[in-house]
Amino acid sequence: MTFIGLMIEGQWGLTWERWRRLIEAADTMGYQCVFRSDHYTIGPPDDDSLETFISLTYAADHTKHIEFGPLVAPTTFRHPALTARMASQIDDLSGGRMVLGLGTGWHEREHKQFGIPFYDQLARYEMLEDALEITTRLYHADEPVNYGGTHYSLDGAVLLPRPSRAGGPPILIGGNGPKRTLPLAAKYADEWNGVHINVNMFKERGALLDELLEKNGRDKAAVKRSVMLPCIIGKDDADLRTRSGGEMAPSDSLLERKKIIGTPSQIVEHISKYQEAGAYRLILMWQDQEDLAGIELLAKEVLPHFHQLR
Repeated sequence: MTFIGLMIEGQWGLTWERWRRLIEAADTMGYQCVFRSDHYTIGPPDDDSLETFISLTYAADHTKHIEFGPLVAPTTFRHPALTARMASQIDDLSGGRMVLGLGTGWHEREHKQFGIPFYDQLARYEMLEDALEITTRLYHADEPVNYGGTHYSLDGAVLLPRPSRAGGPPILIGGNGPKRTLPLAAKYADEWNGVHINVNMFKERGALLDELLEKNGRDKAAVKRSVMLPCIIGKDDADLRTRSGGEMAPSDSLLERKKIIGTPSQIVEHISKYQEAGAYRLILMWQDQEDLAGIELLAKEVLPHFHQLR
């Protein structure tokens, strides 16, 4: 079984009214999850955005079914102990539906705009590894945690209240890099998310992840595999041409371009290929935050092929 969810780019004009409508639609129409980006901005031009963890707290209290989380939270933005604490308490508030996606951060402009140091790539991966170690220890240890990291440290820290869910919210690591990202996923993650990745590369990275898990003494089933891809759906070719701005191409061509664009039957065909490759879920990037009709069409015509609707 492969589950279907939505991905919302929070820096593309996300307001409280839009967020309310989007999570309500996902929760009532049968989607399995809603993830959102964690950015201040990604302009120019700059646009409205909602602070990620505040919006996820709202989702925890205003939905009943969907899983949700950041895809992904940069470890440059917040001390990892704060991120771990917020995620644990949001998870408790939702009854165990939070997924904590963590990453290095990549958008230099927003860091500079808001006075956040932006380090080189190696340092940002060191920060991510510190964050993963700190988060894992805080979630699993009842006793005080001491940790001396390269960038982040703890001195007798205890996460209180203890997470209601054993081990805290699951950790997701997103990215396709074979040298740094996949090894971290094999060591720390509960879910690996391939980002804008075609089926063949998804299979290749999945096989590498299997090898790395074995080296870490973990079972292959310990890490779920998911994919994030842009998605546009149209009820027929004419509707699709309008919605996609004329971006029409043979189904396989669009899939190789790492996009899921098509009529309902074409979308089902695309997702089925990832399902056959072992995807636990597809997280579809929904670019038009006002397009609730498209979300409804996807729910009615595509979701029933992959998981039972509520």
